[in-house]
Amino acid sequence: MVKIISRKLLKTEKVYDIGVEKDHNFLLSNGLIASNCFNKSHSTAYAYITYQTAYLKANYPVEYMTALLTASSDNQDKIEAYRESCKKLGIEVIPPDINQCEKEFVPIPNTRKILYGLSAVKNLGENAIDNILQARKEAEGSFKSLADFCVRVKLGTVNHRSLETLIYTGAFDSINPNRKQLIEYLDVVIKWAHNRLQEKETGQLNIFDSVEEDTNTINFDDAPSLPNVEDFSIQEKLKLEKEYIGFYISQHPLQFIQKASQLLSPTNLNELAEKKQNFKVTVVVILSLVKKHITKKGEGEEMAYLHMEDISGDFKGVVFPKTYSKLKDHLITDIPLVIRGKVDKREKLQLIVDDIESVDKVKILMIELSIQEALDINKQANLKSLLEEHSGEKDKCKFPVIAIITNGIHREFVLFSQEFWIQDLVAATNSLNNAGFRTSGQDLIPSSN
Repeated sequence: MVKIISRKLLKTEKVYDIGVEKDHNFLLSNGLIASNCFNKSHSTAYAYITYQTAYLKANYPVEYMTALLTASSDNQDKIEAYRESCKKLGIEVIPPDINQCEKEFVPIPNTRKILYGLSAVKNLGENAIDNILQARKEAEGSFKSLADFCVRVKLGTVNHRSLETLIYTGAFDSINPNRKQLIEYLDVVIKWAHNRLQEKETGQLNIFDSVEEDTNTINFDDAPSLPNVEDFSIQEKLKLEKEYIGFYISQHPLQFIQKASQLLSPTNLNELAEKKQNFKVTVVVILSLVKKHITKKGEGEEMAYLHMEDISGDFKGVVFPKTYSKLKDHLITDIPLVIRGKVDKREKLQLIVDDIESVDKVKILMIELSIQEALDINKQANLKSLLEEHSGEKDKCKFPVIAIITNGIHREFVLFSQEFWIQDLVAATNSLNNAGFRTSGQDLIPSSN
């Protein structure tokens, strides 16, 4: 252990360890300069805590991650980061459920699951949470409907905004999964609940209540009927989840098209940092932020900075003025997009965007081949030549090409490499059909999604 013999400001000097060169410099007995020195007890305490947390994470991962999520209940960014860590550890964070959730995050025994904590739901104060939990613990038990919930909690504490948030984040899905129906029902049922509670408190009864054995029991026979409406689409549900809770909680909007999107995007965003400078890539992402910018050059040109994300993580992108004018109408948040660009590592890690297209407009060229045709060298050369002819410009979005090779009742699907993808689907289909190939264009994402 080298002894510290004095402390003084030495300005910029070569230092013994990694630290701040200008401040907190120490002169050591061996003549070297050190910075940010810790005494033995301080370093030992840090090392001991590090060992404890590493041990808990390795041996009790569910309980450890539960504690981290609970400690960060007031920080949505941290919660999302810890949820991603949970996924990597094979731990599922279950969305809020009004009949199961507690105030804090809770590990479910004998599973690798964590129950979402009400304290991490926006617009839900501590008094509202306590009131909900207390109402649930009473003799009636679990809430059976939104009307049941409204007459059992204090609506002055659990207000309209709190109820909206609970519905949009899926907390009532176990009671009624149609979130749009509950939202349109909310004003009506709150008014009804207020009236019924007032009648109960003042002892007023109507002719139907009088036949009830227990006059303190709310009669739900006259509760307003639920409106007959279709639920939000998956995309609408997820967009509202993110708006009200800060992130997608039930699933990621790209999850339901993940298999299809892999045809276009074999590379995930979390892999881009490992790619070389100017590496060309196609990714299927959602834009979470589009920030327009006016350059200081000349009269000022428009460009945009992007924040994009997929299931693997997020990444930053930039649309320079030369491409912004043709792409600005496609810079839409919260919908799946196909983005082509190249990795830039010069000043900061980002993706320079060259082209953008909505996923729901992407089609696939399917080519049917018998096993004999697939093995025919002349057929191969002719097919290769035609696909290359219709490959189009390098930096434009292209349609994937898939061969369906049949051998009796067996079928094999073969995805062509990107160099053979085509740009004009109609022209390529006509050209291939005229050459004797059997082709068809299909949507990458079926319309039912």
